Amino acid sequence: MLPEHAAKPQEVQIGRRTVGRGRPTYIVAELSGNHNGSLERALETVRAAADAGADAIKLQTYTADTMTLRSSDPSFRVPGTGPWAGRELYDLYEEAHTPWHWHPALFEEAASRGLDIFSTPFDATAVEFLETLHAPVYKIASFEITDDPLLRVVASTGKPVIVSTGMASLEEIAHARDTLLRAGATSMVFLKCTSSYPAPDDSMALSSLPLLAAITNSPVGLSDHSLGNTAAIIGVSLGACMIEKHFTLARADGGVDSHFSLEPQEFSCLVRDVRRAEAMIGLPTFGVGQAEEGNIVFRRSLYTTAFIAAGERLGSHNVRAIRPGFGLSPRYSDILLGACASVDIPAGTPLRWEHITG
Repeated sequence: MLPEHAAKPQEVQIGRRTVGRGRPTYIVAELSGNHNGSLERALETVRAAADAGADAIKLQTYTADTMTLRSSDPSFRVPGTGPWAGRELYDLYEEAHTPWHWHPALFEEAASRGLDIFSTPFDATAVEFLETLHAPVYKIASFEITDDPLLRVVASTGKPVIVSTGMASLEEIAHARDTLLRAGATSMVFLKCTSSYPAPDDSMALSSLPLLAAITNSPVGLSDHSLGNTAAIIGVSLGACMIEKHFTLARADGGVDSHFSLEPQEFSCLVRDVRRAEAMIGLPTFGVGQAEEGNIVFRRSLYTTAFIAAGERLGSHNVRAIRPGFGLSPRYSDILLGACASVDIPAGTPLRWEHITG
């Protein structure tokens, strides 16, 4: 069970931005391994993310040695038929990792561009290092959600925690949240995630987002590995407060994650579409909206179709519901028809209550 003291939904402060329902969707560009081994490309990617409208850029902080062992044993190879199939884990992580000595320059560049910047640490040494850079928030990768020691180290910083839930059961999600809370975490965001790269459309299960929000009592979002922008727009409509997408300068340049990453123009379109979706979702409201105010006159209303003398009864022979809408509503027809005119009423007059008696 989740702790009772966490019963109310939270808003989470990340840098200068507040994440939660009713707030602008927090849009994160994931750098991952798309720097292709070049610090200059990584810095250019940060700049491109800012220009594309991202709120934040996210790194991954690990080394091949903190992730795995160098081994040629088949169990240390990526199985399946995907883009990384057959590769030794050590070599893959060696290629994909973001060198730690790059981090200060990346943090500085992001700050100069008005971007939040944070990272996914994969062990305690990464958290210790990121603390020296004053990381504003920590991300738990979907594969790490069951790593209680890592969760406790991250929670002990007192920073907000973003948790990807890919592959996790409801029990594992609840356990991770309980572990974080008991270790000192005070605010969390949980991301729906399909840990497949790219994620097939029929694997996304975006209808889980409201349930995820209900069981965690926290803001929720989407760590989106699908192709295109559709999942993000659906996610926002279902309550996602954060969208994370992998980002690359150009898929044609290659890179370990390039095949499911958005290019700058595509990311800019994502930001635009998310902002449009937010505007369209709005707040629950009924009645005449601001954009409709000029059109209410095109409703039907009750008009006289012939001269009606004072004392004469109104009926279908001398009153009709027509456009424009300057008269009484047709909803009052049962009251008006059969009533007597209180004054002479010319033809073509929009009816008012003062026109009738009784």
